[in-house]
Amino acid sequence: MNLSLMFEAMMVLPSGVGLTLTLTVLSLAAGFMLSVPLAFARAFGRPGLSLAVLAYTYVIRGTPMLVQLFLLYYGLGQIEAVRASVFWVVLRDPFWCALLAFSLNSAAHTTEILCRGLQSVPKGVVEAAVALGLKRIQIARLVTFPVAFRISLPAYGNEVVGMIKGSSLASTVTLLEITGMARQLVSSTFAPYEVFIVAGAIYLALTTLAVKATQFLERRLSSGDHSKLRRKARFRPALPRHRITTPVP
Repeated sequence: MNLSLMFEAMMVLPSGVGLTLTLTVLSLAAGFMLSVPLAFARAFGRPGLSLAVLAYTYVIRGTPMLVQLFLLYYGLGQIEAVRASVFWVVLRDPFWCALLAFSLNSAAHTTEILCRGLQSVPKGVVEAAVALGLKRIQIARLVTFPVAFRISLPAYGNEVVGMIKGSSLASTVTLLEITGMARQLVSSTFAPYEVFIVAGAIYLALTTLAVKATQFLERRLSSGDHSKLRRKARFRPALPRHRITTPVP
């Protein structure tokens, strides 16, 4: 093992972390925003709408993300109508193709995760909200979704970790993120062993941070209500003590 090459890789590969994090964060954000309405449609929508969402998630989750990326980057360019449209300005760029592929993939997985969370919300909670006179949109925004998000957070943490590792596929469409920088360095040093050990260590560090952040958020959400109750009890005025007296005969 050549330690000097590993040290060189430690100096070069971090330059791709920015692109890796950009693709990961933007894909997760776009996928999450798309998955919220899809999850509600999947869980509570009409049978036809729910079946359409199921078909989308089934196809995306059942095919490799690399195939989806190649279909967008190489396949759309073969369609004359796409090349003649205004969308070609964006779709010919590998960054936007990768971002679109990752976002659609993340949306499919997150939709099923949130759908299971929505279906796990106790019916009594929803019935209590209805009894208070809340409208359907208010119940979904204030009651159903927050509870479902807490239930789904551990599974969504796995999706975050998977997207960090899946972003390495962007190197196949000429993007120089961590894996792309590693492949470029290997082509000049002919030392794949040392270079990819360093790349794996960087990915391990990023996924460890993601796991810790998810666990921290899970603890905060689970203990948030209890801490609020404790703060309220701390500043609540004490009840006056009443003396128990017995009537004198």
